[in-house]
Amino acid sequence: MLAQNGERGISEVLDTLERWRGEGQRVALATVVGVERSAPRGPGAVMAVNERGDVAGSVSGGCVESAVYIEAQDAIASGRGRLVTYGISEDQALEHGLTCGGTIHVLVERLDW
Repeated sequence: MLAQNGERGISEVLDTLERWRGEGQRVALATVVGVERSAPRGPGAVMAVNERGDVAGSVSGGCVESAVYIEAQDAIASGRGRLVTYGISEDQALEHGLTCGGTIHVLVERLDW
């Protein structure tokens, strides 16, 4: 899947996922499934997290990575997927020095090998 702005989506973390699978790591995958207004990364952008806490890829370029990381760790432990939404208004973004304001919808799910 190609993400917005030429991003490679799942292919950007595929080698890492294959390595983690070979190591027997439990893994969660977070995928941007929708964007409203502007966002640093578009639909198809992914971030993978393993049970050791290693991360590959990005869903937001840094704005919400830590919150997605926590959701991913919970998905690994519980096996429950979830759709999470993160957003900020354009005014709030400018006030905090961010380059964009908008909303992203992220599907977080454990990968069961």
